Amino acid sequence: MPELKKGQRELIRQSKRIAVPGCHASGFILMLHPLIAGGIVAPDYPISTHTVAGYSGGGKGMIADYDNPDSPGYVRNPRPYSLKLDHKHLPEMTKYSGLTEPPVFSPTVVNVYTGEIISIPLIASHLMKKMNPRDIREYLAGYYSGEQFVRVIPYPADDYLKNGFLTFTDCNGTNNLDIFVFGNDERILLSARYDNLGKGASGAAVQNMNIVLGLPEATGL
Repeated sequence: MPELKKGQRELIRQSKRIAVPGCHASGFILMLHPLIAGGIVAPDYPISTHTVAGYSGGGKGMIADYDNPDSPGYVRNPRPYSLKLDHKHLPEMTKYSGLTEPPVFSPTVVNVYTGEIISIPLIASHLMKKMNPRDIREYLAGYYSGEQFVRVIPYPADDYLKNGFLTFTDCNGTNNLDIFVFGNDERILLSARYDNLGKGASGAAVQNMNIVLGLPEATGL
């Protein structure tokens, strides 16, 4: 994840083996790591997170179930899964965000091919620093200043919503990731929107490959 922290690109450039983050982990880490590293969220904060993602992330079997209305396995409705709360992305979500304990992670797959929104609620009174949504937005905007693929949306984000709704697919077909901060002085919601096959998978792989080869980072993206 090139945007993770200062010096990360050089670590990638010098590496012989590079792992691309899981799709859910990508948005989660990019939202939470800066807040833990900056002493805003405590490493032992009892984090919960929920994601809504397109069915392409489930591979060929799930794609077949969703793509063909005549298939016996055809699915229309949203489906929460990983209900034992042991999703395979939890170890990297925990380690690279800086948490000391895994979050409660509840993913849902929906009948849209690609796209993802992952959200993290925070209670303002439980933060290590007194901050409201605007403060957190400004902090994240500074952290990712100059990044071409991570955009921190202005607060309030009304002009970026459609009839008050956060749309699902606006980053599809790109390597972009949008971070939103919603809420009020008591309750805060962080949300990241991206293509689960783009910044959440193959786009990130191409981005890392470009770094290793010394190419402009956006080549092919």
